[in-house]
Amino acid sequence: MSAVIELRGVSREYGKPPTRALDDVSLTVERGEMLAVVGPSGSGKSTLLNVLGTLDRPTAGTVLIDGIDVAAQTDAQLAGLRAHRIGFVFQQFHLSEGVTSTDNVANGLLYSGVPLRERRIRAVEALHQVGLGHRLGHRPNQMSGGERQRVAIARAVVHRPPLLLADEPTGNLDSKSGAGIVDLLHELHGEGTSIIVITHDNALAEKLPRRIMIRDGRLTADSSSTSERVVVTAGATP
Repeated sequence: MSAVIELRGVSREYGKPPTRALDDVSLTVERGEMLAVVGPSGSGKSTLLNVLGTLDRPTAGTVLIDGIDVAAQTDAQLAGLRAHRIGFVFQQFHLSEGVTSTDNVANGLLYSGVPLRERRIRAVEALHQVGLGHRLGHRPNQMSGGERQRVAIARAVVHRPPLLLADEPTGNLDSKSGAGIVDLLHELHGEGTSIIVITHDNALAEKLPRRIMIRDGRLTADSSSTSERVVVTAGATP
């Protein structure tokens, strides 16, 4: 298995005098892994998410995404990397209120060069994949919170990225809807998607195969050694 993400001695500082939000972080995520990065508010989770998603460059260290060195890429090249290799799911759904679920998902392909008709075909496929084939023409205000998060997940995976980053994906949901989202993430993982969930929720983290703790910008614990990590390939059963 090859690494989908590799961080080597990564630090990230902000401001003057500098505040170190990440401090010498090294992390390898193999293709097909599913894991949680868990820590309290202010621990560095959001900064780590931004670095993992190439939304932010490290102050020091090396970030490799699918073997590509982030430091060697232009901003335009990083935008292309995100468009083809990384899907994002956030606590806030970020859906367009006056737009159907189909077009909300199709908008995830806006900058891919795919024609509108093909974008909508892929959007319908993605909505069926997340169990919303019966909500293709519904707008966000006609759906529950759990359904809206499923639309957001469909939008994140419509371009079939090998890596999905989910930031507090159940944070705005009731327990039943949140459990449904966790089940969906497991299904996507079973189909071969590498998934990293950023969360402060230990109960959510316990439901994932690998758990990494972060505090004060440092990784403090990893629940599994390399030999114990759960890795699946497309079509495998988790």
